[in-house]
Amino acid sequence: MTITSDPPGAVVYVSNVEVGRTPVTIPFLWYGDYDVILRLEGHNTLTTHAQINMPIYEYPPFDLLSEMAPWTYRDLRYLHYKLMPLTPPNEEDLIQRAQAMEKRNLEPVKR
Repeated sequence: MTITSDPPGAVVYVSNVEVGRTPVTIPFLWYGDYDVILRLEGHNTLTTHAQINMPIYEYPPFDLLSEMAPWTYRDLRYLHYKLMPLTPPNEEDLIQRAQAMEKRNLEPVKR
């Protein structure tokens, strides 16, 4: 699985394990849903999922034919993500968020 980003150089976490900076190529052992997080200074953190589906030659009866083939299959996947520049919130938004947090912290704990 090769993960790239625009701009390059983002730190990549796959299923909560740091795997390197983009562009990065890692082996994947199973098909399914992967949690992917990309972090780069000056950009918003991107948290997403990558659904890696099985290719047709992994389904019965095609899997038997692919095992008997005289060549080896390599399943290569490419994931590309665009990171958005970080835009700092304006002062009014910060004040509103602080007031909402203060109100929430002053409420009694519900059991």
